[in-house]
Amino acid sequence: MMIDMTSPKTWTFLTNHAHVLLCIAEDPDVLLREVALRVGITERAAQRIVAELESEGYVSHVKVGRRNHYEVHSGLPLRHPLEHHLEIGALLRVLTENE
Repeated sequence: MMIDMTSPKTWTFLTNHAHVLLCIAEDPDVLLREVALRVGITERAAQRIVAELESEGYVSHVKVGRRNHYEVHSGLPLRHPLEHHLEIGALLRVLTENE
């Protein structure tokens, strides 16, 4: 079966939360404006997602001058019951494996 890579996509396998987490893991000093552009969401949506990730303990940040430096806590489990036995770090390793 051939997959048409030119047709517009209406869904992806990963959520915006996963995409934001991946951006932060790849560059802990990334600006949320850049995250929003890469993920294809608004800057406000990126801020909301980061706040949710922080409130659940998956991400933390410290101020460095006027910017934020993020830390991903990769030892925490994925949230869905089907993946709860896996840690965030396992997902990030799979997604960044070929970089």
